[in-house]
Amino acid sequence: MTTKELLEYDDVGDALREGRALRPAREYRFLLAHGDLDFQQRHVRDPVPLGRQVLEAASLDPRHGYSLFAILPSGEFEDVRLNEPFDLRERGAERFIAFQSDREFKLTLNDDEMRWGKPVISGAVLYGLAKPGDNEAVFLEVPGGEDRLIEQSELIDLTVAGIERFITAPKPPVTFEIIVNSRRRTVDARTVTFEQVVQLAFPGQHEPNVVFSMTYRHAASAPHAGELAAGGSVDVKKKGTVFNVTRTVQS
Repeated sequence: MTTKELLEYDDVGDALREGRALRPAREYRFLLAHGDLDFQQRHVRDPVPLGRQVLEAASLDPRHGYSLFAILPSGEFEDVRLNEPFDLRERGAERFIAFQSDREFKLTLNDDEMRWGKPVISGAVLYGLAKPGDNEAVFLEVPGGEDRLIEQSELIDLTVAGIERFITAPKPPVTFEIIVNSRRRTVDARTVTFEQVVQLAFPGQHEPNVVFSMTYRHAASAPHAGELAAGGSVDVKKKGTVFNVTRTVQS
């Protein structure tokens, strides 16, 4: 590919979600937050930038005592050395977060007080610290309200007023909200079959001469959109996977 044929930029997040390698481009786009969870789009020219180049993409001066972390798909933090290369093509990280602080942040986990050196903590770290059982999950206590389930992939801001209190408790029933022929439906498993969706769209028994066809979009599994045939299945998102089912009577 010649220089003229290079893409203006390729997006690291798009490549991860589409399960493909980064394409040759003039720049590579990623997300960077500075001390909070406000992620902004940034660009670097090299797909294997030094940590300091990642900071400089956001006009942050590496000489001012920054710590830089890549947030892996699991939600875990990986330390990015400022003078070492970080391969955007292989590491599976779309998001970076930079801290300029020597503060410690307090939190409690199952009534044990802990100190954390970053203003943000991931669900993956909390699960690693809590070690919940197979049927347990980590929750953020909400005084006077319903405790909030923490997902392993999410990030929690510890800079809000007060001390964040986390507990382990039994997992709630897992449900997935899908849309079938413009109507919201709830299923209790991530994988749904062609036959299940047909029953949600057209309940009951069907004559042998009735044929169904189905399309879907916003699925969790790849491809994220397409046609689903009898006997097939697809993994749905927690919320928002859409199915359209048509019914045809053959003569």
